[in-house]
Amino acid sequence: MRKLFFFSILVFFFLTLFLMWYYSFRDFSLGYFVLGILGVLTALGIYDSLQSKHAILKNFPVVGHFRYILESISPEIQQYFIESNTDGKPFNRNLRSLAYRRSKSVNDTHPFGTQRDLDGEDYLALRHSIYAVHPKEEDLRVTIGSEFCKQPYSASIFNISAMSFGSLSSNAIKALNLGAKKGKFFHNTGEGGISPYHLQGGDICWQIGTGYFGCRDEEGNFNPEKFQEKAKLPEVKLIEIKISQGAKPGHGGVLPGVKNTPEIASIRGLKAGTTVLSPPAHSAFSDPKSLIQFVENLRDLSEGKPIGIKLCIGRTEEFIEICKEMVAQNCWPDFITIDGAEGGTGAAPLEFSDSVGLPLEPALIFVRATLEKYNLREKVKIIASGKILSAFSIIKNIALGADACNSARGFMFSLGCIQALRCNTNECPTGVATQRRGLVKGLVVNDKSERVYNFHKNSVKAVSELLGAAGHYHTEELSVHDLVKGDEMIKLANRYFPDTVNTQV
Repeated sequence: MRKLFFFSILVFFFLTLFLMWYYSFRDFSLGYFVLGILGVLTALGIYDSLQSKHAILKNFPVVGHFRYILESISPEIQQYFIESNTDGKPFNRNLRSLAYRRSKSVNDTHPFGTQRDLDGEDYLALRHSIYAVHPKEEDLRVTIGSEFCKQPYSASIFNISAMSFGSLSSNAIKALNLGAKKGKFFHNTGEGGISPYHLQGGDICWQIGTGYFGCRDEEGNFNPEKFQEKAKLPEVKLIEIKISQGAKPGHGGVLPGVKNTPEIASIRGLKAGTTVLSPPAHSAFSDPKSLIQFVENLRDLSEGKPIGIKLCIGRTEEFIEICKEMVAQNCWPDFITIDGAEGGTGAAPLEFSDSVGLPLEPALIFVRATLEKYNLREKVKIIASGKILSAFSIIKNIALGADACNSARGFMFSLGCIQALRCNTNECPTGVATQRRGLVKGLVVNDKSERVYNFHKNSVKAVSELLGAAGHYHTEELSVHDLVKGDEMIKLANRYFPDTVNTQV
């Protein structure tokens, strides 16, 4: 291929010279431009042939660059020209469009019927009632706080899931928090800690990860004094201990060095420009007993604010041991956030995203059943997190056992995210998941905060409509019996709990 390339350059070179000579040089001034282009291509071809890093460029000088160009825009090619309305990943075009329309408060209806395969075994549907009712959207809230909690919190059934400043831009965090303020729902800080951009007046759930950012000492261990200082902030309504994350359970958080600016490093207590890998496990506790003691300690330090834990279910026996310890110590968290393996992240090893952890659906059922077994279900609220975007996904997860739902990528869509799959490169074209100032400026806070508010408002309204169609006034009335799944249209309860078959006609 190298010989063919340089032979072609020579042919074009002599052909151009011949044409320039034929037209007496003056009448073919374009020839000088062509010669310049050929000179550049020749230099690039020689460089490609001599370099030793890329075999494709060495074997296919100049032409090989097209391979890398096409590869760099492959997500866009896939999204705009190849995928259908229903097969895009992680979220298909129909769901993305739904989020965009609801965030803009424009027509969110869908024409000409469903595009889903209703005969497939994965089809999941809500069992509606012929006696539909009209629930009030403002009543769709849940109180989080057990008997040990001195400052219970009235939460929306739909909230912003954990996304750190660092993973997201300053303008994105501002817009999310202002939208949460207007819509009266909470905004999870992510494990990156509380930044000034989180303090725009919206309610926040402060997440404490394994790096203890914002409440760590010089060695990276938990610092009670620093925690107490921030926990007393009036904006902090809940505190969440992150044990594991669905997209990378058993792996600490990742902040690429290109996104670790001096400002972010200062907030987290780190060195700027370095890739931040949070420890895979906490140093403040190492077993169920010390975990529950840590929960109690944080509740005391925060003067009785709701304390929760977040985890992706892996070894079910470990969660059972935690529940046993709750009973033994007569102490439990106010809420548990269950993150499914399908959850999102800005950066994670592929093997962790693809092959570790339980999906949200079976995890929710297991957690609810386990809490019921140990008489803890009425004391501990369950929050579901993992690929939640549509009103039906909220209804489904609450029916499976959750009390409320969190969404990260859904609210990213409301900010303008186009699923460009550039979150881990600092090259997010919409200014959502980047620290590049030029790109961040493109995200206008006042406009996007209104869209965050609209997305929440219209999603909760859609939940209310679905709820009414099922004959219920509140999400608390939902159960697994409200869902059917599969080509046989059997009750979901029968699929997961076969003993209920005998009670059905």
